[in-house]
Amino acid sequence: MRIEREIKNAIIKLIDKYPIVALTGPRESGKTTLLKTLFPDYEYVSLENPDNRNFAESDPNGFFEKHPKNIILDEVQRVPAIFSYMQTLVDNSGLMGQFILSGSQNFHLMHRITQTLAGRVAIIKLLPFDFQELKSGGFLKENYIENIVRGFYPAIYDRDISSRVYYSNYVQTYVQRDVSELISIKDIHLFQTFLSLCATRAGQLLNLNSLANECGISQPTAKSWISALQNSYIVFLLQPFHENFSKRIVKTPKLYFYDTGLLCYLLKMTNHEQIASHPFKGSLFENMIIAEHLKRMYHKNNVQDTWFWRDSAGHEVDLVVQNELTIDLVEIKATQTIMSDLFKGLVYFENNAGKTNVTKTLVYAGNESQTRTAANVVSWSEFAK
Repeated sequence: MRIEREIKNAIIKLIDKYPIVALTGPRESGKTTLLKTLFPDYEYVSLENPDNRNFAESDPNGFFEKHPKNIILDEVQRVPAIFSYMQTLVDNSGLMGQFILSGSQNFHLMHRITQTLAGRVAIIKLLPFDFQELKSGGFLKENYIENIVRGFYPAIYDRDISSRVYYSNYVQTYVQRDVSELISIKDIHLFQTFLSLCATRAGQLLNLNSLANECGISQPTAKSWISALQNSYIVFLLQPFHENFSKRIVKTPKLYFYDTGLLCYLLKMTNHEQIASHPFKGSLFENMIIAEHLKRMYHKNNVQDTWFWRDSAGHEVDLVVQNELTIDLVEIKATQTIMSDLFKGLVYFENNAGKTNVTKTLVYAGNESQTRTAANVVSWSEFAK
């Protein structure tokens, strides 16, 4: 059963409003399948193909004479020179939806777009499946731990691949290659160690010095490797809330993985029983919910400012979302029992931030949503709604 992607509505709306639409996201997130399905009348050209890439590099005028419009250019960042040619073509034609670009290396693609195509391109991100997409296909498990371990990449569901096998190949074929193209890595084994150490810090404040020391690399190298993992859509950093109503506010970002299946693979957690009794269970649950927020936000093409908040006294809110009219506070707890102390971070923030436009939500591991005086209590599976 093919799962319908939520982001398709955003792409369809934008194709008539911009000469170029760019779809980016991690490898294997379903970009090519989605674009071919949505635009069957467009010609598909992959610049991963050496012949296509050589043609575009050596004779860009001839390439675009053969492919003047209604074309999907996949992994377009591999031929940087053609961005200038596209700029000239769309400026001269005035056509909307003339080109659709796809790429999995965020740094190179965005660098070329901002340099050459600013104002001419709509940028959309496709991440692995979100809860609602899995639910629509009948794949979302009632036990959240099963979803955490299995992961959310489409191939796992489309081809019924074992998560352990899938992520082993993913790390070897995609992560190592993409990161190596972004930065020079002389010791792949050392980088694998670094990636595994990052997994042990998921949901925690990012301490680059500690990470570098434990891995045996310099702090600048650790910073460079984190940046490469961000640009390959492996990890993301959640920044601290910038409005300072406490002078002791934490100013260090937190580290998360886009996909919990990959995270579990790196942590060598392969089954439900391991996680259910593991001290890291709360961090895995938090990572899943934070990543789900990002996925739904991008899949609806409704990007919002998103942070966490913590002060040195230990008061914390896991997710702070700035909307036009409200600030949404979300606390995330891997428990099925609702206790009053679970709301203390939300209440403390509301009482001390001096803001009246605050909504408070507790996301927990249970299955029933309810309204409490302190906050709305939402089941993990209903959170994204």
